[in-house]
Amino acid sequence: MLEQSVITSTLLLTILLMVGLFFFIRASTKDRTEQVELLATEPEESIFERLQTYFEQRAYRITNIDGVNNVVTYEGFVPPSGFMAVFLSLLAALGLVCIALVLALLYPTPGFGFLGICLLAPMAGLFYWRKAGKVEKVRLQITQQTPITATPTQLITVTGHRDELIQLRQVMPYQLYDA
Repeated sequence: MLEQSVITSTLLLTILLMVGLFFFIRASTKDRTEQVELLATEPEESIFERLQTYFEQRAYRITNIDGVNNVVTYEGFVPPSGFMAVFLSLLAALGLVCIALVLALLYPTPGFGFLGICLLAPMAGLFYWRKAGKVEKVRLQITQQTPITATPTQLITVTGHRDELIQLRQVMPYQLYDA
């Protein structure tokens, strides 16, 4: 009797972990658009040329130029990560193995036949692969800051995917703007 209640509570906890895993897999395709503001002391044309070259190297292309607001919009296809697809499939397989083992203990008649549900694990990677590959937009705006010193300063506002902004900050020599 005690053993049965332990296995049942273990099943409940395993199901709760599977719910968390499900939401983790679903969140892997969530939109992660952020905005970063950078300061530069270069002329606006030089900044734009440097950023234009950077985004072209990253397979982005200009889709819209708003000369009035000094905004340039880039678009580029961001492919899904093979590593992430495999990683999510492995996590799903591990979770399904756990639930299959608990079910095998709870219902000994089918025994390890419950391990057949592990065949569903690649669906996690497939789900990620189909949803994560998408066209991303990057919005770039360069504005003249009111000069506090004799050196004119440009404020660069970039809106895009979080990973793209992290990569941009690592490559570009501009400092982060603290308002």
